[in-house]
Amino acid sequence: MKKTLIAIAIGVLATLSFSVAGAPQQMTNGETGQLRPAGTVSATGADNLDDLQAKLAEKAREQGAKGYVVESASGENKMFGTATIYK
Repeated sequence: MKKTLIAIAIGVLATLSFSVAGAPQQMTNGETGQLRPAGTVSATGADNLDDLQAKLAEKAREQGAKGYVVESASGENKMFGTATIYK
């Protein structure tokens, strides 16, 4: 029983580490280096800037981006914004 639980825990931890490794990084225009722009993503309905950044990062990840640059962010009660994705 103990060995089964340890094997499950190792599997879960391995999955989590792969998820984090594949996450796109927020960059500035000067940090894009060799990466090429591959489109834009947008997000709406965020409660704050951290939530907006997380939503943009998730959309960039879904598009297979290696990084993204936030181009705009605005709003009061609900934030919205856009980001250019880089591959």
